[in-house]
Amino acid sequence: MRLGIFFISGVLSVFLITSCMQAKDKNDANIIFLHHSTGEVIMNGNTDLKNDAITLPGLFKSYNKKLNKKYSFKETDFPKSEPYGWKNYPYDYYNIWVKNAGNQPFLTEPTLEMLTKDYDVIVFKHCFPVSNIQPDESSPDIDSELRSIANYKLQYEALREKLHEFSDVKFIVFTGAVQVKANITEEEALRAKSFFTWVKENWDQPDDNIYLWDLYELQTEGGIYFKDEYARKATNSHPNREFAGRSVKLLFNRIIDVIEKNGTGTSLTGEMN
Repeated sequence: MRLGIFFISGVLSVFLITSCMQAKDKNDANIIFLHHSTGEVIMNGNTDLKNDAITLPGLFKSYNKKLNKKYSFKETDFPKSEPYGWKNYPYDYYNIWVKNAGNQPFLTEPTLEMLTKDYDVIVFKHCFPVSNIQPDESSPDIDSELRSIANYKLQYEALREKLHEFSDVKFIVFTGAVQVKANITEEEALRAKSFFTWVKENWDQPDDNIYLWDLYELQTEGGIYFKDEYARKATNSHPNREFAGRSVKLLFNRIIDVIEKNGTGTSLTGEMN
């Protein structure tokens, strides 16, 4: 009889613990946003509003309070300017996370083995020089820093395979930021459009743990350049405050949708379906 009681108690304990864990998983998520300057501008939204609620951290704070969630949002420069260098292009993510993977940092930068221990959602992006894509060389090289479509594809394919190793973590990748017409050649801009289209139509796979946020489409609206009216200046490819204020809400929508509905409730740009 006592054994039966102990067995039932044990089963109930396991059930309650599992239920609590499931409830926690539903309402808790640790999110990190890896960025440089363009990402920081978007994260801070329209600072003219002087309203913390219209920043990415502020939107999470308001959402948590309204819906009793416990989503923790953190942001950081990645990679830092020293010692690695202010470079966050396909080669650099491949270099840090694939080529130098492991439980130790590479040039002080955390690997995926380290990040995935602390975060349930990892959001990352490239700065706008990623769009300065050069002609392919005769033979693509995954270990080359040359910004070419062929090299990018090899590096992205290796990254996708690596991200798939961490199936319990959700990754949100920006399509690459592009530049204003004054700062990029037409040939480079066309190559950028070709690569980011490939990312959306070929690299991205259904029903996995990788999701896109289509910054490129928001910036170009079907063209090949960052629209001047959305840029800080016609010669400065950073977003202006109006564009950032609109985009930060779409990015927030996309992150929440990926957490709660596996990205089924929004478009790639973050509009609600």
